[in-house]
Amino acid sequence: MADTAHGIGGLKYDPKKRAKPPELNVFFALVLIVVTFEVLGWLIYGQSFLFNTRDNVDAIFNWARINIIILQVSIIGIIALGVTQVIISGGIDLSSGSIVGATAMIVMSFAQTAMVNGNPNPKAIFGEWAMDLPVLVPILVGLVCGLIAGMINGLLIAYTKIPPFIATLGMMVSARGLSKWWSNGNPISFPTESFAAIGKGMMPVAIFVALAILFHLVLKFTVYGKHTYAIGSNEDAARMSGIKVARHKVLVYSIAGTLAAVAAIVLSSKNLTAQAGMGVMYELDAIAMTVIGGVSLAGGRGSIIGTVLGALIFGVIISGFTFLRLDAYYQEMVKGAIIVGAVVLDQWRQGRAQLRS
Repeated sequence: MADTAHGIGGLKYDPKKRAKPPELNVFFALVLIVVTFEVLGWLIYGQSFLFNTRDNVDAIFNWARINIIILQVSIIGIIALGVTQVIISGGIDLSSGSIVGATAMIVMSFAQTAMVNGNPNPKAIFGEWAMDLPVLVPILVGLVCGLIAGMINGLLIAYTKIPPFIATLGMMVSARGLSKWWSNGNPISFPTESFAAIGKGMMPVAIFVALAILFHLVLKFTVYGKHTYAIGSNEDAARMSGIKVARHKVLVYSIAGTLAAVAAIVLSSKNLTAQAGMGVMYELDAIAMTVIGGVSLAGGRGSIIGTVLGALIFGVIISGFTFLRLDAYYQEMVKGAIIVGAVVLDQWRQGRAQLRS
């Protein structure tokens, strides 16, 4: 009996050459980073990074730190889910952070309560008609704002042939200007209890996980997902195979804008206020998460699972530096190095893939 299967043209199947899932390498990197902080914690402070060392707490892990790690990346992670789809399709989105800022300001304007401690709301933007509205109203307003911003990006890129970098850069500047103009730069505060509940506790994490599962299934098992990968791999071939490339790009950017709006809703609810400066640099953090997670900047390759793992790596690194008591400016320097390093790693992966082909 033959011990090796033969394929088309007599090619032999070699199980040793079977490609491993790229997400596996990202997972190993996550484990390595955790172990590194664990070792440094014991060497420098005699403390564990992720494990509980207190006798009065009956738990193996330090759940407080784990919850903080997950919580601090969940909102930017929501943005990264949309950015993942944009990059897989061969594009880029620099506007998501500014869309968060503009949408947060607009959403909070329709989520305010009329009375604060028995007095009229001092931060009211509109009249009584916009006070104490059902929570569905600000949510829908926010989603429509994000959808419109994303659709404008998509239309510009698909039908005017403007490079995605320029189109989304223009949206980034315009949306940030809108967020500052909306209330003359003043913060908007005091939401209703029902709106505040959206970002309470671990709700941002639950929303992030639910959306990650949804879009993982969408990219893996739907025509939308297949077309997204096809356009990112070879746009001309996708067009010749009958895919309506322009229309699909509009859809991809519209989804990315809507997810940025979801992040804005969760963020403003969690903070109980909206400010024009919300979301600054979020787009770069989201891009870094996706590239660390194995999404290729050349398009056509990547996954939602990889992006989730990339977000966790980002969160572990930030939490690890806080655990080691490094100053905030060191953290910013390292975040910049991570972004550059992620792009360098992507270029190296592309080079290896070309050599193998």
